Amino acid sequence: MSFKDLKLNRPLLRAVAEKGYDNPTLIQERTIPLVLNKKDVIASAQTGTGKTAAFALPILQLLYDKQESGKSQKKIRALIISPTRELAIQIQENFEEYAIHTNLTSTVIFGGASIDPQKEILKKGIDVLIATPGRLLDLHKQDIVNLDYVETLVLDEADLMLDMGFIDDVKKIERLCPEEKQTLLFSATMPYKVEQLAETILKNPKRIEVSQNSSTSKNVNQALYYVPKPQKIELCLHLLRNTIKGRIIIFRRTKYGVDKIEQTLLKNNYKADSLHGDKSQTLRQEALNNFKKNKVDILIATDVAARGIDIDDVDAVINFDLPNIPETYVHRIGRTARAGNTGIAYSFCSADEREYIKAIQQLINLQLDVVEEHPYPLDPKAKPIVHKKQGSKYKKRRKSEASKKKKKRWY
Repeated sequence: MSFKDLKLNRPLLRAVAEKGYDNPTLIQERTIPLVLNKKDVIASAQTGTGKTAAFALPILQLLYDKQESGKSQKKIRALIISPTRELAIQIQENFEEYAIHTNLTSTVIFGGASIDPQKEILKKGIDVLIATPGRLLDLHKQDIVNLDYVETLVLDEADLMLDMGFIDDVKKIERLCPEEKQTLLFSATMPYKVEQLAETILKNPKRIEVSQNSSTSKNVNQALYYVPKPQKIELCLHLLRNTIKGRIIIFRRTKYGVDKIEQTLLKNNYKADSLHGDKSQTLRQEALNNFKKNKVDILIATDVAARGIDIDDVDAVINFDLPNIPETYVHRIGRTARAGNTGIAYSFCSADEREYIKAIQQLINLQLDVVEEHPYPLDPKAKPIVHKKQGSKYKKRRKSEASKKKKKRWY
């Protein structure tokens, strides 16, 4: 099947050809006709399957066709909600590329950046708005954003929005849009609360599942290293010196962990940058651009900051800390081996992470290859290390910090 078979118009086909797309992916092949027929859609699709084009191309066609009939006004007619700033920016870039041969306009709004330039663009009028939930609600309260004319609402990465506590905001945004609209929901996984959300806001949706949520690419070699927690950094440096080459993403579970390993790598003369929620939007975008433009070889990130980011030609992923949610492992290693390329995922497992490995292997239905020949092996009988900071004083401090963070919303 070609994009022509999907009945896209000439301006969009021209943009698709310029992007180098030959044939639609499975999610595009199944979704585009449904969106063009104005059906509600709930789709299970992981990052890297081409889902942004799956909703962007038909939305642009619907807007273009109505515009060509002389009914167009510069009001927000398509609204895409994204959980993170990076994802929102990426979606906006895609909309601009696909709409290059039309006069349809789009913009992106998100927290962590100056609000005044965003207000100015919105006042001029746009066709498509890509937004994070918090900033959108903020601008709506200020009467800057009018959602009365929205014809299509897209909820992207719904499971991540659930994890980040945005579901109530999403419900509020949906109610601010007209009752008669098309709604598209995309999610890498379909937990019960996402299913509940879909039942609440979608009308007779068509369901699409392009792959099992537990699947991992056959092009990713997956290596497992059992290592004592204190020696993880030594193992990481050893592998970077002797084994792992090219463009690398290192995942850590916490922002503190990201900063710590970044400092260590910089001291050892590696070109590295980092990505996490406490960094300003300017610094986060700079880190992404540095990695994309090969100014740095290593990007260290938390899961929330890196979820869904589209970066080509990543040679390896290092799971410095194993995720406690097995589906997250699938998302992480999906950063490499994209577009038919091959890649390697290295996972470091300490004594207290053995249960995580069991859950991951059960989910993906695969036993990871254990590498035993390395300088820092873990004693099979080793017990998890309990640090002093895990005592009651530390727990109280962490509880207090968590309480403060709840009051300070992160958009």
